[in-house]
Amino acid sequence: MMSFPFVVRAETSSDAPEIESLLDVAFGPGRFAKTAYRLREGVPHDPRLSFVAIAGDRLVGSVRLTGIRIGDQPALLLGPLAVAPHFANRGAGRELVRTSLDAARVDGHRIVLLVGDRPYYGPLGFQPVPPGQITMPGPVDPARLLVCALVPEAMAEARGAASRISPAIT
Repeated sequence: MMSFPFVVRAETSSDAPEIESLLDVAFGPGRFAKTAYRLREGVPHDPRLSFVAIAGDRLVGSVRLTGIRIGDQPALLLGPLAVAPHFANRGAGRELVRTSLDAARVDGHRIVLLVGDRPYYGPLGFQPVPPGQITMPGPVDPARLLVCALVPEAMAEARGAASRISPAIT
């Protein structure tokens, strides 16, 4: 855990109400219509790979990783990542992403997919998905489909449709 003006720690079940409030503020109800949510629907995020940022006694950020498949390969979907507006630009979002990627790597995961902004996620190890290599279950701006290979050969294995996994497969 890092100590900035905040502390990053593993998410707990008691954080859920505050995280939902934070996501409502950050994304509004329209978030449920986004393609990435189709991959999360009915699949719980992995609490071992999901983290929160705490400043004082307030939850100010959250990141979650959820198991998915890309073709027949297991993968993770990063998101949602949210930081409270009053805490923006203090490094909490980036630290949450770094912490979740480190935990995923230690846990033996190979690849993390997300839909996001390259200028933000590129310095954290994400790169654009080569055209046609990974397809999503709905519309996505191809420039925003990004991937982080946690091991060098993972990108060559990540081919095909991104899909949900059943909660029994982790």
